[in-house]
Amino acid sequence: MEDPGPGGTAAPMTGQNPETTGRAVKKSAGSLDQLSRTALKAFLIARDAAFNVKDLLTHSSRMAFLAIKECEQELDVIERYIDDRLPAAITRVNEVRARQLLTSLKCTTNLERIGDLMMSVAHRVQSRTAKIPAADVRQLVEMSSAVREMLDLVYRGFVTLDLECARKVLQMDKDIDRICHGMFQKHLTEHASENPSSFDVLLMAQALERAGDHTTNLAEDLYSLIEGRSLRHAPKKRAAT
Repeated sequence: MEDPGPGGTAAPMTGQNPETTGRAVKKSAGSLDQLSRTALKAFLIARDAAFNVKDLLTHSSRMAFLAIKECEQELDVIERYIDDRLPAAITRVNEVRARQLLTSLKCTTNLERIGDLMMSVAHRVQSRTAKIPAADVRQLVEMSSAVREMLDLVYRGFVTLDLECARKVLQMDKDIDRICHGMFQKHLTEHASENPSSFDVLLMAQALERAGDHTTNLAEDLYSLIEGRSLRHAPKKRAAT
């Protein structure tokens, strides 16, 4: 029997007699699979949050705001669920499976943070009394769309163990950084202190840029899972002499 995941109740374990040992082993394997599936589900929820930020920015949709809030709450639940169950699960597996479970934990931590950042953007959009300038909306939408695409790529990468998905995500993060830095340069050059609404726009851009950074962390986790070593510790190529 499988661990039911967030919102469910686990069946109690019976005594370790010959008749129940087989069922206990199956339950253990099922519980481990459930942790992995739950982590993958978190990718889709975070992706939906990024999509709804785009909808909120372009249409000021109340439904989009509520959807982002729901996504943020679901990600909180999933992070706690995996955090609570992983310590016991990791003691029952080999080194390879333990690495997979640790990756699930790291991923849900990053995804939960992405949910928080999407919620912070949503709150700032909702609290504004004046419209966001059209040029800023376009750039914020471009950033949120990029985060959504990056999350979709890294999700597919984990499902198919495709290293190319990680490489694409790392490249796309540079585009988000470029847009964010351009917005800061523009608003600070235009004397943001004389236009308080500029600070809101910059804080939204910063939140989306940080969401891109967390998605890059996910791509690095995918690389580590496939290659068995951290991308951050990869040997640097020597310059040709």
